[in-house]
Amino acid sequence: MTGAFDHILNWRLLPGSHAFPGPDGGTCINEAAVVAAGLPYRAIRSAADCPPCFSVPLAAYALGLNDAMPDAERPRLMAFVLRLAGSAAAPEVEAARVAHLARETVRRLLPPALEQAGLPAEAAACREAASLKEAVAAAQRAAWPAGAAA
Repeated sequence: MTGAFDHILNWRLLPGSHAFPGPDGGTCINEAAVVAAGLPYRAIRSAADCPPCFSVPLAAYALGLNDAMPDAERPRLMAFVLRLAGSAAAPEVEAARVAHLARETVRRLLPPALEQAGLPAEAAACREAASLKEAVAAAQRAAWPAGAAA
């Protein structure tokens, strides 16, 4: 006997947008979230394609992660599929989410890339940024040396 949720439990997250459920058995994270929420399937090419009950910043970030992650790591995003529907919030909450995502991207994702480029001081400055303003400043200071190193 198969369960009603087997198609979701065995879902494969894939980069890009897909025809339901995709020729290779999956979709992107936002398309999976649409299906998991019981909404009519729709192709998602950007956060603007998501239903209004999805937080635009969270959907955009999830889509970026989904498309950038290595295939072996992408299944880790399945934990967020059930969290996207109903995540839309008041404008001030959405603005705070944007600020948080930007700050944490500078603090957590930029340092390893800078270290690999041989820029440990710039990596440390990004990692230590406590506010969005500090994160933006650290990222801007790192931009020129990182570009020159590339």
